[in-house]
Amino acid sequence: CFRALCCKGPPPPRPEYDLVCIGLTGSGKTSLLSQLCSESLENIVSTTGFSIKAVPFQNAILNVKELGGADNIRKYWSRYYQGSQGVIFVLDSASSEDDLETARNELHSALQHPQLCTLPFLILANHQDKPAARSVQEV
Repeated sequence: CFRALCCKGPPPPRPEYDLVCIGLTGSGKTSLLSQLCSESLENIVSTTGFSIKAVPFQNAILNVKELGGADNIRKYWSRYYQGSQGVIFVLDSASSEDDLETARNELHSALQHPQLCTLPFLILANHQDKPAARSVQEV
């Protein structure tokens, strides 16, 4: 209101960026996005299918499509890649060797996908607070 009264008009709109957030079930994608949106971390359940969250920052808004990480959902991830401007890949750094290998394969597949291969990737080694967590170098 003050800006409008002073003839300065409304503040300029913040740019919006569309991101996709992928990772295996239990890696912490939903918790990460809830934390970034200042939402309660109680009663968080694994995402079935996908969800979209607008993550506000001072200079931009990130529209994040979080894709469920279950075996039967991962094969459909690529259907949601179109229009993405960046990728957040979340992995559980305290997971089993088999799950870490599965995550590695999914990451390599995403890195080679034609709609993602030129985009910036953020790879987040989550659950660093757990005793079994691997270091970033180990991951």
